[in-house]
Amino acid sequence: MAPLSVAQTVVSSSGLSTSLAGEPTKIVRDLGLGAEQAGLADTDRGAADVAKGQDLVSTSREVRREITVLPLVEIRGEQVELVRRSNARYEKIKDLGKGGMGEVSLVRDNDIGRIVALKRLYRPPTADQSSLLRFISEVRTVGQLEHPNIVPIHDVGLDENGNYYFVMKYVDGETLENIITKLAEGDPYYHQRYPVDVRLEIFMGLLRALQYAHDQGIVHRDIKPANVMVGRYGEVVLMDFGVAKQVRGNEKLPEQPSQPVKPDAQSRLFQTRNDQLIGTPAYMSPEQAMGRNDQIDERSDIYSAAVLLHELLALRHYLSEVTSLQGLIMAIGCEPFTYWQLIFLRHPKHPVPRSELLHFVAKGLHKDPNQRFQSVIEMIGELQRLIDGRCAVRCPATLAKRMTREVTGFIERFPKLSPFLFYPMLLFLIYSVGFTLLRGLM
Repeated sequence: MAPLSVAQTVVSSSGLSTSLAGEPTKIVRDLGLGAEQAGLADTDRGAADVAKGQDLVSTSREVRREITVLPLVEIRGEQVELVRRSNARYEKIKDLGKGGMGEVSLVRDNDIGRIVALKRLYRPPTADQSSLLRFISEVRTVGQLEHPNIVPIHDVGLDENGNYYFVMKYVDGETLENIITKLAEGDPYYHQRYPVDVRLEIFMGLLRALQYAHDQGIVHRDIKPANVMVGRYGEVVLMDFGVAKQVRGNEKLPEQPSQPVKPDAQSRLFQTRNDQLIGTPAYMSPEQAMGRNDQIDERSDIYSAAVLLHELLALRHYLSEVTSLQGLIMAIGCEPFTYWQLIFLRHPKHPVPRSELLHFVAKGLHKDPNQRFQSVIEMIGELQRLIDGRCAVRCPATLAKRMTREVTGFIERFPKLSPFLFYPMLLFLIYSVGFTLLRGLM
């Protein structure tokens, strides 16, 4: 599926991409859709039809058009009248993005009177029902997640053409990908609006969404700037659970077994994939990049989040010099990355991020999952300590910062003792400089 270019919505095209197998009839029934709505004569026949490759929607006897339910309220003098109407429930305003399998539109909900985003799945031209099963998987996954940093689903149904759709909250904002692009271009407005501290707050919002999803046993598997929306008022929303994986719980959705990555795979480094690779190559963890889908757990999302944070702070991808898929896979899976290989670019519009953040990113990018942060909760706690200035000693720079913080804290607790610290340190500094200059002259 070609990617949907979504600038102001809560979902992107890669949401149509989790592979499912098993009992589609049961999945549709769990969504609350009747057999007629799902295009099934009965549950047994529906399962058999899918097994034979028949189209679910084409076998439906009737598709009921979505119309408004609530009447209009009209006040005429002292009389209040309820006027029945039969308008379309969802009135399209404009397209937000289109792809080969579906589209995302901005629509007006004429019953509730609000603007929402509607994601519609096109009927497949062949008997392959995999796109519908992926669509159902996304609905069921997001439907389990109720969190301020995860966009909710409002409705699901069939339109008058027999196409499945679901309705989501519309977030008026822009993707983190667009924000990073503007920052990298040196846009003064974006540098003023998104200094380093604000970027860390945005990342914290992403971590809270991941923490909740992981607590529900769901791994996102496609963390990247294009899947994070920043609203007009600073709200942070993680979107696109189309390739999410259930790692805990009683109803794990089956998926295709892991397969080795083909050497002739196309170089779609920044687009979501669902073949041998599941996710977006440029943001994959080593276990994802090697196609070991059965080994993916919460720590894979942690790796992808660390890639995103580095890009958010450095304004460049940590593997930006790699141009081929195979080169990218080798770099992710085999080449070690250390603190000294990661860089934060200096930009005239904002200061270089603190060095201790590099150590934070480097730990998240460790090749061995056992050496990364073991949970998002641990990641949040460590980041909060860095924000508060309580960094651990990991290099000369962090040692100097830690010593400065401790001395400052001591002076704040015992201000009367500050002269006894300041003057000896000043004399020691003068002596050191003088001794160095004297030896240079000799």
